[in-house]
Amino acid sequence: MAISWKSFDFFDVSQVSPPEAEAAQLFESNDVSSVCAGSDSLFLGSADGSVSILAKNWKVMNKFQAHDAGQVTHMRQVEGTSILVTVAEDLSGEPVLKAWALDKLVKKTNMPTCLSTITINNGRRQFPISAFAALDDLSQIAVGFANGAVTVIRGDLIHDLGTKQRIVYESEEPVTGVQLMEDEKITTLFVSTTSRILKLGLSKRGQGLPPKTVEDSGCAVGCMTLDPVTGDIVVAREDAIYTYKADGRGPPKAYESPKKMIAVHQDYMALACPPTSSNEPDSLRRRFTNGADGLFDSSTFVLLEPDLRIIAHTETLISPVKFIFEVWGDIFTVTEQGKVNRYHEKPLQQRLDMIYQRNMFPLALELARNSDMNTKEQSVIYRKFGDHLYQKADYDGSMVQYIRAIDSTEPSQVIRKFLDTQRIHNLIRYLEELHEHRKATSDHTTLLLNCYAKLKDKEKLEKFIESPGDLKFDLDTAISMCRQGGYYEQAAYLAKKHGETELVVDILIEDSRNYAAALEYIWHQDPTIAYPCLRKYARVLIEHCPGQATKLFSDYYTGRYRPKRTTIAAIESAGHPSNAFTSGAASAVQNLSSLFTLPYISPASAAGTPGSTKPTVEGPPPNEDDYPPPKYTPPEPRTAFSSFIDHPDEFIIFLEACLEESNLRTSDQTDLYTTLFEMYLFKAGEKKGLHREEWEAKAKKLIEGEHVPMESSNVLLLSHLSSFKDGTVLVKEQAGLLSDIFRSYTSARDTQGAMKALRKYGPDEPQLYPAALAYLTSDPKILEEAGQDELAGILAKIDKDGLMAPLQVIQTLVGQSAGGGFATMGMIKPYLQETISRERKQISSNRHRIKTLRTDTEKRRVEIEELNSKPAIFQATRCAECGQGLDLPTVHFLCKHSFHERCLRSGTEEDAECPKCATGNDMIRKIRRGQQEEVDKHELFKSALERSDDKFGTIAEWFSHGVMDASQNAEHGP
Repeated sequence: MAISWKSFDFFDVSQVSPPEAEAAQLFESNDVSSVCAGSDSLFLGSADGSVSILAKNWKVMNKFQAHDAGQVTHMRQVEGTSILVTVAEDLSGEPVLKAWALDKLVKKTNMPTCLSTITINNGRRQFPISAFAALDDLSQIAVGFANGAVTVIRGDLIHDLGTKQRIVYESEEPVTGVQLMEDEKITTLFVSTTSRILKLGLSKRGQGLPPKTVEDSGCAVGCMTLDPVTGDIVVAREDAIYTYKADGRGPPKAYESPKKMIAVHQDYMALACPPTSSNEPDSLRRRFTNGADGLFDSSTFVLLEPDLRIIAHTETLISPVKFIFEVWGDIFTVTEQGKVNRYHEKPLQQRLDMIYQRNMFPLALELARNSDMNTKEQSVIYRKFGDHLYQKADYDGSMVQYIRAIDSTEPSQVIRKFLDTQRIHNLIRYLEELHEHRKATSDHTTLLLNCYAKLKDKEKLEKFIESPGDLKFDLDTAISMCRQGGYYEQAAYLAKKHGETELVVDILIEDSRNYAAALEYIWHQDPTIAYPCLRKYARVLIEHCPGQATKLFSDYYTGRYRPKRTTIAAIESAGHPSNAFTSGAASAVQNLSSLFTLPYISPASAAGTPGSTKPTVEGPPPNEDDYPPPKYTPPEPRTAFSSFIDHPDEFIIFLEACLEESNLRTSDQTDLYTTLFEMYLFKAGEKKGLHREEWEAKAKKLIEGEHVPMESSNVLLLSHLSSFKDGTVLVKEQAGLLSDIFRSYTSARDTQGAMKALRKYGPDEPQLYPAALAYLTSDPKILEEAGQDELAGILAKIDKDGLMAPLQVIQTLVGQSAGGGFATMGMIKPYLQETISRERKQISSNRHRIKTLRTDTEKRRVEIEELNSKPAIFQATRCAECGQGLDLPTVHFLCKHSFHERCLRSGTEEDAECPKCATGNDMIRKIRRGQQEEVDKHELFKSALERSDDKFGTIAEWFSHGVMDASQNAEHGP
């Protein structure tokens, strides 16, 4: 036996005991001459020419006399049909072949129907059949004889349409085996003799090709068979087992032992080996066997798995094997003693356990693959194999097996074994495979990156994070570990590769401290992506890059934002650090471009000493204006206000830029103007002298602007908090609160401002002069600041416009003195003298006028009386209308005007009014009529009285209209 074969016991052996005596008698009587299995039945041919059919329960289902003479030596059942072919031999005649339809029973005899019967031709020579083979459709049958002849039968046995026989081969050596191998074009007949193996090609018509020797070694009878799975011809010789195909011989499987019989069962080859004592003297064998012709000679039955080089079962039998057949999923043997043994293959797991016990794990894997075990179950074998190698300190080999078992093994079980520093390379390999198989967790990613850091293997780290295809690890964990280990450029690469814009900016700002690069990177993003970064890092960017950051904010919030499109092809670094774990943040960012193309890398933003980096720009920079502007809605400007804390100059630039935009919402305009006004005042508070006035002038200009939507209350509050008086004044001016402006100056005891306000607003607000009089006389310091001229001017204005009566002026001064003032009569002496003098003159004038009016009234009364009582004398000689001398007819009026009658307007006697005096008389009548109409309009009188400051004067005026006249009231009474 070859050393390479491994012996196991993969089969359970049991002896079959047929439940019925009939079946048991068949085997025990040693009457079985042939055995055939097919269609889930077992067929036994007997020496008396009968055929018995056994079911799976080993009961005889049917028995019929197939041949009247001779024993049934060969049978073939066509799988899946009810066709059975039997061959019977009788030395007195030629062999007979019959085809039976087992499902068609003859009613009279209850026997199967014989479809056809033929006599096998051997040239009239009486030699036994040594080999038999048939195709599945029975279209060709090959029969080998002991005299070296091979006959091929061709035809239709099933429908009995006739057959043709032809001896296709003859030799002096007996034929030991025949097998038919069929393909689409030709059927190949393999013939074995005792000294050689040859093949013949058989056409569909039965015409054959000349025989061709395949090998110059033959085999014994029963040692050639057909593997139904592979279609190969299997030949057993003493030195090995050989396989043949139509195109040649396959590799032999060496197994040295005499062989008597071979059969194929699944992946196994069953061998019946003759007894090892066959070479002993016959006298010795006869002594113990009582001359029973070798009935009790021992033999060996072996089951081989040639592909795996396994002896799956070996058994010594006290009696030689007579038949080997396969049925019902098991393989059976029948010995010369009539004993039937069943060989049932053990379950796969039991077979594997046997192999495990001998640590033959490669063999177990081969067996598992040949048994179509799924990958997950095979992983268990790999893991056991790995454990075995690990115990033998073969850590590299064990890791190979653990990696193969990665899909079904708990990673922690393997990782714990390789945590030792000396085995870190194996651990890295396992962790990498975990990521390749998508089995890694965030902890595994952390451990792998820690291993890289411990070995300072930057190359592997970069290879790991730059691996193509889908993401094989937890992104957040990988980035976090790179940042913790100082691999900032790798962290930024990962973040950028997977679209984590905010994370890229965070790394550049928080780790690398490269604020300019972060700002440029943001400027290259789309508006929707850039905005969250601006909001999150606004204060930091404005703190370190105030100019550019303010420009970016201004563009974004005004809708003018355009992503930058400039790119830099490469950056050559003067000093490329190899140890990123110990390098600083600046060095890490300096090499950022070596890992991935960042459009924001520039000489100004790259870290390192001046001149350490040299940008290489390929081609002219693109013009952003060539690209369409992105569509986005600018956010409310107020959302950016908090970002400019402690940066008033940049804040003012931002606010002014926003106000340049024309399509601002009203609420945004209010926010911007109010905040800008506040910032102007803030800057004014920081400065002194001319610079302060400059900022205050800007604030003042902002208030004075037209259509500036600032609330007055906010401006007043901010002006008050910043002590910006001009702002307060302007707002009150715009609101018409001129008195409040004056009072604000007097409250602040700003005499100059109060006087200035008085001069400016006094013409429109006369009541300011009495207030100014009270203010100036409230304190000697105030009067001293203002001067006597101001007081005199105020009194003159009061006197001129009649704003206060002299008594009111005196009462005002008395009130100031009572309240702690210093007012004296001496202060207003010139005013009183002037007033008294003027009033005296007015009294004198009024008295003179009264006298004149009384004289004129008396004169009119006398005239009326004379007109009513005395005749009138008309002395006019000319017409008052045309100026010519009067002639008759003439019209004279009591007013002393005379007219030609023809010169009067109407020329009628009804016209009794002087044309010259008509206009004046008509006016008097209208005035009088209006006065009479006002008699009943009491509400008009009350309204006039309420509006008037001089109540007595108003009543006197209404008396002068005659509305209070009793006679008039009587006329309009009810």
